[in-house]
Amino acid sequence: MTGVLAYIGLGSNLDEPLGQLHKALDELARMPATSLSRHSSFYSTPPWGPVAQADFVNAVAEIRTQLPARQLLEELLAIEHRAGRVRGGERWGPRIIDLDLLVHGDARIDEAGLCVPHPRMLERAFVLVPLAELDPELDLPGYGRIAGHLARLDVGTCRKISDATDS
Repeated sequence: MTGVLAYIGLGSNLDEPLGQLHKALDELARMPATSLSRHSSFYSTPPWGPVAQADFVNAVAEIRTQLPARQLLEELLAIEHRAGRVRGGERWGPRIIDLDLLVHGDARIDEAGLCVPHPRMLERAFVLVPLAELDPELDLPGYGRIAGHLARLDVGTCRKISDATDS
């Protein structure tokens, strides 16, 4: 399939998180005008923010899509909704599923409700570690190679729980 190479961050810490990520990957593979190329290993990571909650399971999926970024984001939000996610809850709270559009080709987008590359991904080892597993030389539009950003983070908080080939 031709189209744009995009990366999607996945996370869950409710209702069998690993199973939630597998369901989300299945849904990504069925999105229109999109093919799921591969996904990273799964990582156990501590939650962000002040809310006491269980650790998250995180991963990154690589897709090839013909969907424009806004439409792709709408598809991701629909997957979250079907899984039972209700947006507007407590910031950094527990989630049944969280899907973030991290990168959409070489696009740099800053619109209401859509920023690509994802604006906070450079601060988050739980995003950069699995992303670097898929493409350690990835050059983020406007930000440079992820390796330099990853070197500034505490990656010890990301514990691999499953190899991509194990899933």
